[in-house]
Amino acid sequence: MSNINKEDFLVELGTEELPPKALRKLSDAFVQGIISGLEKAQVTFSSYESFAAPRRLALLIKGLDMAQPDQKLERKGPSVKAAYDAEGNPSKAAEGFARSNGVSFADLEQEETPKGAWLVYRSVQQGEATRTLLPDIISQSLNNLPIPKRMRWGASRTEFVRPVHWLLMITGNQIVDCEILGLKAGNTTRGHRFHANKELTITAPSDYEAILHEQGKVIASFATRRELIQKQVQQVATRINGIAVIDEDLLDEVTALNEWPVAISGRFDDAFLSVPSEALISSMKGHQKYFHVVDAEEKLLPHFITVANIESSEPRYVVEGNEKVIRPRLADAKFFYDTDRKSTQEDRREKLKSIVFQAQLGSVFSKTERIARLSAYISEVEGGDAKLAERAGQLCKSDLVSDMVLEFPELQGIMGQYYADNDGENPEVSKTLCEQYMPRFAGDQLPSNLTGCAVAIADKVDTITGIFGINQLPTGSKDPFALRRASIGVLRIIVEKKLNLDLEALIEQTILGYQEQSVELPAADGLNTTAVNYMLERFDAAYQEEGVAVEIINSVKALRPTRPLDFDRRIKAITRFNTMNEADALASANKRVSNILAKAGNIIIPDTIDESLLSEAAEIALAKVVFSKKEEIAPALKEGRYAIVMESLAALKEPVDQFFDQVLVNAEDEAIRLNRYALLKQLRSLFLHVADISLLQKS
Repeated sequence: MSNINKEDFLVELGTEELPPKALRKLSDAFVQGIISGLEKAQVTFSSYESFAAPRRLALLIKGLDMAQPDQKLERKGPSVKAAYDAEGNPSKAAEGFARSNGVSFADLEQEETPKGAWLVYRSVQQGEATRTLLPDIISQSLNNLPIPKRMRWGASRTEFVRPVHWLLMITGNQIVDCEILGLKAGNTTRGHRFHANKELTITAPSDYEAILHEQGKVIASFATRRELIQKQVQQVATRINGIAVIDEDLLDEVTALNEWPVAISGRFDDAFLSVPSEALISSMKGHQKYFHVVDAEEKLLPHFITVANIESSEPRYVVEGNEKVIRPRLADAKFFYDTDRKSTQEDRREKLKSIVFQAQLGSVFSKTERIARLSAYISEVEGGDAKLAERAGQLCKSDLVSDMVLEFPELQGIMGQYYADNDGENPEVSKTLCEQYMPRFAGDQLPSNLTGCAVAIADKVDTITGIFGINQLPTGSKDPFALRRASIGVLRIIVEKKLNLDLEALIEQTILGYQEQSVELPAADGLNTTAVNYMLERFDAAYQEEGVAVEIINSVKALRPTRPLDFDRRIKAITRFNTMNEADALASANKRVSNILAKAGNIIIPDTIDESLLSEAAEIALAKVVFSKKEEIAPALKEGRYAIVMESLAALKEPVDQFFDQVLVNAEDEAIRLNRYALLKQLRSLFLHVADISLLQKS
């Protein structure tokens, strides 16, 4: 089939309102499933466009081949020698091969190869019509959608995320004759539930979007609706002299709730502005899917913007309805806030005793005691106020039992700061109660002060140590206590805030905290090493994302520095060194030295060099420069200025090259041989102060 016809193809599945938070993911999976199915079937097309709205998933494919390409098939049979018997007739093997292909012996061909002649059967398999392939491809895509729990409806045994009502499938102007999810395919769609609740006939796939828009009052494209909503919301905010704060996730959710979006603004009582803005925003955003509005100074205004799924002739009634709904929501938030302020953070601490952090690790109250202890240690090590850190640690989880946080869990920490301010706590303590959870996600900001850093680190390290201590290590995609995120957070804070903290010391202090509370950690043996190694391994992905070569990371890891800031400085120094002209030669020389010393076996190599045994000019020169460099780099090593150290050691290239070119390391005289080993040992130790650069060798 040399000339394959091409047609446009359209599929639309009509449903009850789909879950708004899942719509985009469902659409992407639906489309990808179909595209993958076509590619697997070797059916090509020109382009495609997806559509997703509350009551529909659709896909338009342009220039779709109406058949698979023909395939040339070739099967190899027995050799020609084995194809005939003694009388020259076809052998049983040859006839059996012909029958297996559904042909006679005369239809077989011979093929000459370097290993002799063989029987072959060649044929052309005609490509299957695309229209017959589409039903299975669509069904398979629907079956593979990421739906946690499917539902049934009525008496039907069909299952899907929501009840299905219609199925549109056409190629060109022809309906694809099939049944999927109990629906017979047709060429009709349906318009807006209120504006155009009727069937609309689609005669050509390319007309789909326009017909729905013009006759059905439905904007089928998710991207188009999203852009329109964003533009409308911004325009409405400008009209009320404000700035709309458009959260991307909320925008996606609102887009998934509307087929014909119309943005309108409403107002709430100024009295509610006495409540923390975060609480009002959570109520508007979480319960009502409203966009909040701020002024030029980013202060919350008593306005909200909602998106209606209808173009009302009397929009004021829509506004009044929304204002009526939001009023009790905000009143609840105000009630929670007023009630919570009648108790102090210290009062609420007692309630934490009945809340379990983890069955084997005790209550949340016990956790705050450990956090307070470790925070004080961290603050003291870094020259901060240990008393402030201890106090912040004690109060850091008190807001978890407040009415506001019980209603709006996403406000934990935020409300802690408000309540601590209300109690008259030190401002640094109050701020820490909010910043303790930083960084919450990749790229998030870090605590602004040392007390905040101390509590944030202590909270995370306490969790890591405890969970590792009871043998509940994260596996694969399962990380219920978010230990990976906690580890990355600890590393980021220490490195970016330039804290000289040692992970081993932190874990040791945390273990002592558990011991003081008589909490048994079954995996206590080797816990420090296991936990520190796990945390250090989080560096790998972070540095690779920054473009740091794996061999550079490994060269530093070989020394296992347990101070993250020190680790980072070494990485930066070796990254810079690796760009120098001398790097390759010195890496190779270090590898050679490493091999020589390894082959020496159990021989005791002297720690010092006997200058009287140095006879060759090259070894004398190398010894001289090694002594010189040892003294030269000492101050920089002490201060952790590794880039300067590596820059200085780069000067060793020439004397090292000359040494290996002119000196026989394994001299016959044992004393001379051991002295040369000692020289190489000293040479290698210079570099091992920073990293094992032998691992940088590219070949």
